[in-house]
Amino acid sequence: MPSPTPSKTDTPAPTSRAPMTAMKALALGMLALTPAAHAASACESLGEISLPGVKLTAMADQPAGTLKLPNGHQVENLPAFCRVSGRLAPTVDSDIGFELWMPPAGEWNGKTMVVGNGGYVGTIRYDELEPAVRRGYAVISSDSGHEDKAGYRNENLNWGVGHPEKIADWAYRSVHAAAMASRVLVKAYQQREASHAYYFGCSTGGGQGLAAAQRYPEDFDGIIAGAPGNNRTALNAGFLWMATQNMKTEAGYIPPSKLPAINRAAVAACDAKDGVKDGLIGDPAQCHFDPKVLQCKGNADSDDCLTSAQADTLKRLYAGARNPRTGAQIYPGWPVGSESGYLGGWGYSIKGPEAFRTEFFRDWVFQDAKWDWRSFDWDRDMAAVQQRVGPLVDSVNPDLSRFKQRGGKLIVYHGLADPIGNAYDTIHYYQAVSRTVAGTPDFARLFLSPGMGHCRGGVGPNTFDAIGALEAWIEKGQAPDQILAAAKGLESKTGGLATAAQVTEGSSRTRPLCAWPKQARYKGTGSVDDASSFVCARVASRK
Repeated sequence: MPSPTPSKTDTPAPTSRAPMTAMKALALGMLALTPAAHAASACESLGEISLPGVKLTAMADQPAGTLKLPNGHQVENLPAFCRVSGRLAPTVDSDIGFELWMPPAGEWNGKTMVVGNGGYVGTIRYDELEPAVRRGYAVISSDSGHEDKAGYRNENLNWGVGHPEKIADWAYRSVHAAAMASRVLVKAYQQREASHAYYFGCSTGGGQGLAAAQRYPEDFDGIIAGAPGNNRTALNAGFLWMATQNMKTEAGYIPPSKLPAINRAAVAACDAKDGVKDGLIGDPAQCHFDPKVLQCKGNADSDDCLTSAQADTLKRLYAGARNPRTGAQIYPGWPVGSESGYLGGWGYSIKGPEAFRTEFFRDWVFQDAKWDWRSFDWDRDMAAVQQRVGPLVDSVNPDLSRFKQRGGKLIVYHGLADPIGNAYDTIHYYQAVSRTVAGTPDFARLFLSPGMGHCRGGVGPNTFDAIGALEAWIEKGQAPDQILAAAKGLESKTGGLATAAQVTEGSSRTRPLCAWPKQARYKGTGSVDDASSFVCARVASRK
């Protein structure tokens, strides 16, 4: 692979709220649209704009009502907005597709939002554009620099082979390019600058949000980073560890069909450790779950028990990836309680013959079509992984001092039952920030949700208004000590994008999500399904 040295466009943004100089100069001229342009709609007239590295391909007023999306889905009862499509090219090898949705002047809340991506997917996030425009945001989403019609389960990473700039676009630069372009286009359409710039993303989008705080601290006033995949090289090593350990011996192989029984036993062992028995593990780090309690009797074997060899395998999975020579932790094991449920639990990472995300190593790290994931050397190969692609895909710099100094605010959240992203790694990053930047809670806070899956879903409180919490922090000075969340079911899709009304409407269980290191503790009286029965308190944890 060519050297991953960032191109000149990767230079962190200058310390000002203004866009890059070229765009700033163009913006001044754009606002004086010609009389002919004003005869057309303000949306259509955006086609007259010429921006370096930006190509507008479609501009149209979208009437209120139903919108049929390119993916075949249909969205009902949308407000009217100006819909702009185009391409961004921050480098000669970049080709980033985007859509920008802007409410008319009378419906605009005066703010902009960029939404991130998920996985390695190259698609517009319509599911995040929709709730943002309903709130009145001018919101932009990109495909992160490559087109992917296969959806989230597509792990073909050929688009990055020999194209480090495209990998950089996917990892972080597409968000910066979208922020810069949308700032200028929104100003041209609305005839005034936005009062605040926000970012929302989960999974890869969460990592992109942390990358923005690290690399481009001037881009956003507020960032929401959910289940951040910012430690990408180690995260994928964690997936690989799960597969190699589970496939180590035929006798020790744990089929995905046994994961529900493992999860039930884990919850039974750990549920009450947080002070209340409610079907949720409030702090997995406090619980020691011994897989031997599931050991089959005699020679019996079923989906409800583990053989002795399988119990040993499970112990290694919980322990996480380690260097066999030094014992150093490469990546933590996933929390107890994340084994099954939303998105199939560990099923994606433990089953063969292909391990989850092995294409990352085959295509981007080793660039060898014949590479066998079973051959990975845990002592030698991690250094090569981090050296070859780490500078492109990892956003683990804990020094967020520039983001703090410019007044930025950061909310990070993670589900403790997330089987894809690892909440322990998110905790470790937040701890690193706290050690590096004095007064971290003044600008950055972490919220953990028991029983929540990856970005959304799961059996726990999985629906909450993260955007409202961030707005109150930035615009009213109300720092969030807790965020009200509701359990909306295993397959709930809203996550942190819910409005306050969506959280409370029809909720059978609510719970406060507490600013870490505090946790929700039961007061001892009242319904365990009511948030008012809990208080945020600091509890010693092993992680």
